[in-house]
Amino acid sequence: MKRTDILDMKLHRFLANDIELKHDFWLHDERLLHQWNNVLRFRIGQQVVLFDGKQHERLYKITELTKTEAHLAHVTDFVRKLPNRNVYLMWSLLKKDKNDWVLQKGTEIGVSHFLPLLADRSEKTGFNHERAERIIIEAAEQCGRGDIPIVREPMHVGVAVDQLHDKLTLYICEQDGEDSLEERVHDVGVLIGPEGGWSENEKALFQNKGVKHLNLHDFTLRAETAAVVVCSRALQ
Repeated sequence: MKRTDILDMKLHRFLANDIELKHDFWLHDERLLHQWNNVLRFRIGQQVVLFDGKQHERLYKITELTKTEAHLAHVTDFVRKLPNRNVYLMWSLLKKDKNDWVLQKGTEIGVSHFLPLLADRSEKTGFNHERAERIIIEAAEQCGRGDIPIVREPMHVGVAVDQLHDKLTLYICEQDGEDSLEERVHDVGVLIGPEGGWSENEKALFQNKGVKHLNLHDFTLRAETAAVVVCSRALQ
């Protein structure tokens, strides 16, 4: 079945990465059963989409449903929708709920890896990894993508660049950048600096490691806006 069909039918999608998605099976997952019974109040006959984030995305009909189990009958398979390249979003941690927004929107547009950075001028250093994973899963369920992005623990800028500069084509985003995104490169890393900008030590590091300078926009963008703009461009 085509991807557009799932959107037209307005079906609920759920990640089931710990469940073997057979054609017909009994489901005992407490999280899903709680959602179906107590939040969404599903009834017998309800159709749902389950995806494992790796291989399968399948439409099922609920044929039996109790508080402790549900029987699912396979209806059809969907073609999984995946990003066309691997984009690593590496951004300096932001204040309040801005990090949540970056995670949600980044997932929706196709970011494959999230790597929060501890820059010299970062606005905060705390990061709730468990919360971040929940936000990413919910965004993936709602937007229709067939995989789940990876989110890493915060890392100092120097450590991140040292680990990834020989594996990815790295870009920092600046108003006066002179480089453009290379279309044929499959693995891209974009670094979004803090509101106060990169420190002189960080700029020297980027130059030493051959990080490219991407011209992002004529106007000055907030960090969270810049993250979405550059990732959207990379995934076009």
